[in-house]
Amino acid sequence: MFSLRVLSKQTTAFVAVSAGRSSRALRLAHIQRTGRIPMTVASLTRGRAMHTRGFSGSATPRRSETVAYKLADIGEGITECEIIQWFVKPGDKVSQFDKICEVASDKATVEITSRYDGVVRQLYYKENDIALVGKPIVDIEVESGGSEPAAAETPDSAPAPVGIPDPTPTEIPAPAPTPVPKDYSVERTNDVVYATPAVRRIARENGVDLRFVAGSGKGGRILKEDVQRSATSSSNSADASPFVQANASGADAAAVGDHDRVVGLSPIQRAMFRTMTESAAIPHFRFKDEVVLDALVQARARINADNADKLSLMPFFIKAASLALAQYPVLNARVVAGTVPQLEYRAAHNIGVAMDTPGGLIVPNIKNVQTKSLVEIAAELRELVARGRAGALGNGDLRGGTFTLSNVGMIGGTYLSPVVVSSEVCIGAFGRVQRVPRFDGDSDRVVARHVLVSSWAADHRVVDGATMARFATLFKALLEQPELMLARMR
Repeated sequence: MFSLRVLSKQTTAFVAVSAGRSSRALRLAHIQRTGRIPMTVASLTRGRAMHTRGFSGSATPRRSETVAYKLADIGEGITECEIIQWFVKPGDKVSQFDKICEVASDKATVEITSRYDGVVRQLYYKENDIALVGKPIVDIEVESGGSEPAAAETPDSAPAPVGIPDPTPTEIPAPAPTPVPKDYSVERTNDVVYATPAVRRIARENGVDLRFVAGSGKGGRILKEDVQRSATSSSNSADASPFVQANASGADAAAVGDHDRVVGLSPIQRAMFRTMTESAAIPHFRFKDEVVLDALVQARARINADNADKLSLMPFFIKAASLALAQYPVLNARVVAGTVPQLEYRAAHNIGVAMDTPGGLIVPNIKNVQTKSLVEIAAELRELVARGRAGALGNGDLRGGTFTLSNVGMIGGTYLSPVVVSSEVCIGAFGRVQRVPRFDGDSDRVVARHVLVSSWAADHRVVDGATMARFATLFKALLEQPELMLARMR
């Protein structure tokens, strides 16, 4: 605060006598005597007031605004996703990194988390709806520090918000008391049902309410077998399970029965449709050959005798393919479309392995196989299989493949005709290993052999038949004589 004590003597005198004389005359006299402009009491008061206003003021009240949370691009050119399940409902409070919903693309299943602290106001989609990338999926009310409320983002062409039905099952009047199935959802975290898109589709087709299904998978996840078991028990005791029919919507009921029906493609089926349509334009060269695996079967048995994690034959197939690709790198390339077509030779051997999962066919890949040992390949393959069965594969597991192998022999079959995808130029498939009679060398003696049929297909626009045959022959030699594989490993 200002004080008269800090003023000069001349100014103090001027202030003291200013009450009795004209202020104008006093100022003129003061300027002539000192050459300075005097400060009056009024000016001191104004300065004090300005000083006070500069350091005080009322706090601006905080206001709220509604933010339209859009579905972000999750990569790989994905433009739409299926809403698998919501983890929130209108009125729920959320914090940053809290789970909002689970979506499934044609590549993988992803959990969407919140970027804001606030309250969920409305949802734009129901479960099993298709959401578009870049469009809002939920409105979140957040606090804003401005004095005026910020205008809420108005999404263009956004679907109308939808409500989430009360998850509490309603009681159905019955003339006599009937056994009520146990609601397992109350035992799950946040009342969330964990199931893959394929399992949910099977449940819808069979009219099974997943809330009343006990999950036998990891963390209570519901598996296909759980739904089938529940559907079987429901059909055997329909009178004791009124909730199955009561909770089935008209669409679900229409999906059950012996009449014809039209259903939409799942995300994975849409991806297969698009990929195979592109592959139909690729001319294929096919090559099949028998591989005798007796020596490899014996070597594998010796390895597994000293290894807690047992190796299947697939890691040997993957490593042999990588060693053969080092000799014939054109089969690890891809066609670069354009006015002048080109080939991109890729250094990394990211070998994809086709998997039959509850959600359909997916092809995760093992990165940089050329740098990995058999044990490392086997461990990574086991992890991919486990995540694939649980529907937990990420985009990183599925992108970047350079070469594909398919072991259909785990299901059955001998001779196969795999299809090359547009991002690769070669694919291999293996039938079932069979113990069959064969001649022992050049003699007339017949012996039992373990035989595998390997089937290959290559893009005949850039791969000639001789290259494909030489690659397949080297692959065969590496498996029939495991010591050759050992000699080529780094």
